[in-house]
Amino acid sequence: MTARPFVIGVTGNIACGKSLVLRTLADLGAATIDADTVYHGLIAPGEPLWGVLRDRFGPGIIAPDQSIDRRALGRLVFSEPNLLAELDALTHPAVVLAIQRQIAESLAQVVAVDAVKLIESGLDRSCDAVWVVICRPEQSVERLMRRNDLSRDDASARVVAQPSGEANLVRSGLVIENSGTRDQTRTQVIRGWRNALRLDTTEKIV
Repeated sequence: MTARPFVIGVTGNIACGKSLVLRTLADLGAATIDADTVYHGLIAPGEPLWGVLRDRFGPGIIAPDQSIDRRALGRLVFSEPNLLAELDALTHPAVVLAIQRQIAESLAQVVAVDAVKLIESGLDRSCDAVWVVICRPEQSVERLMRRNDLSRDDASARVVAQPSGEANLVRSGLVIENSGTRDQTRTQVIRGWRNALRLDTTEKIV
């Protein structure tokens, strides 16, 4: 029977640099799963979750091409904490199940999962190690403005709506500081990878 992959969960608040960590892990040989990409697939037009979100949040979140207008949905839920919590309750179970299936089907020795709410969704229970990426909040705002073409107010609202991060730090086996250069971040990831190789059994990781 094929051994289950060693799973590294990568988490941290929005726009803190998780994608850089995931790309570095991919360069090192890990198979990668991006929870946001999984979510995109689950809310595609015609998918069950697409209908659930349309029915709950209204036709205003549907774009002309029938896709979910994530910017419109974001403006709605990030201004109302109770709506954000409701969106999470509707989407997390489906995303977690889809990721667990991908892990179970993977032939890789190491799988890295990038998820903002890794711990809040319970996905951390499927991970052998949890890595938390942090940076200064103002850096997250600037990165989010550039990445998503958002105003400063919209970007700030999304950063402020994130969990405090204390639970992430308590659960983490490694904290990666991403306030410096890309090379500094990559060095931390490589060091964490080497430590994971030493800690795990040779049957899982070569």
